[in-house]
Amino acid sequence: MWLYLAVFVGLYYLLHWYRERQVLSHLRDKYVFITGCDSSFGKLLARQLDARGLRVLAACLTEKGAEQLRGQTSDRLETVTLDVTKTESVAAAAQWVKEHVGERGLWGLVNNAGISLPVAPNELLTKQDFVTVLDVNLLGVIDVTLSLLPLVRKARGRVVNVSSICGQVSLFGGGYCISKYGVEAFSDSLRRELSYFGLKVAMIEPGYFKTALTSKERFLKSFLEIWDRSSPEVKEVCSEKILTVYKKFAEQLEQKYTQDLSLVTNCMEHTLIACHPRTHYSAGWDAKLLYLPMSYMPTFLVDAIIYWDSANPAKAL
Repeated sequence: MWLYLAVFVGLYYLLHWYRERQVLSHLRDKYVFITGCDSSFGKLLARQLDARGLRVLAACLTEKGAEQLRGQTSDRLETVTLDVTKTESVAAAAQWVKEHVGERGLWGLVNNAGISLPVAPNELLTKQDFVTVLDVNLLGVIDVTLSLLPLVRKARGRVVNVSSICGQVSLFGGGYCISKYGVEAFSDSLRRELSYFGLKVAMIEPGYFKTALTSKERFLKSFLEIWDRSSPEVKEVCSEKILTVYKKFAEQLEQKYTQDLSLVTNCMEHTLIACHPRTHYSAGWDAKLLYLPMSYMPTFLVDAIIYWDSANPAKAL
């Protein structure tokens, strides 16, 4: 019996391995639009897909970022400036993409643009702090997707949304985790709706990687600004001990960051070139071995793990 089971499992993984490695043909005829290409994942993915021969349409927040990217890629790659929080900018970029792809349509849309700060206990934050993050990470994703969906449908292509392990487990306060939970929900509903038309939607869920978003200096500067503006009542409840804890948290994270960004961009590339892409991609060992299993644990156990490394408020019971 155990022999049959072992053979069955072996055949299953062999078939899975074979399907995962089947790649589409005529990649040079396919257009891919990527947001957030000024740095980190977006910039590396644009270079990676360009080297593969795909026709990359890269959206950067600044002209400086676009210029730097053009200097590192072939003449095939085209750039456009895009602020995903401004509807008029999104509309202009969508028209620009339409003019470039023509009747071929858009094979791939990669919603990569995102921000992480401010991060702090929710009570220290204002509504605008949440809005700032949600505008980019969630509403920006929705606006760009809805604007380009007709072109993706024309190519019977793919939508790739960059989520996070924080869309599986809410690890800290602020808009970041909320936005990534929202991206997960939007992607799930979109995937089901578009499956009727042969389109595919995938989510990339990285762990902690060393990027511009995860700079220790930026994190601490942001947190100190939030603390300084907080009311005396809130400071009294939280206590200044939280400053030490968050500084330690930032230092510990910096030591745990994965340096190899290609672990993420390889997942993105696979969604665009594979015959059978996955629905979810967990990138990084922390995502695979810690945070993904945590998302299936009972709530009390997840809470206990997070409490273990958190600071108790001054007036905690």
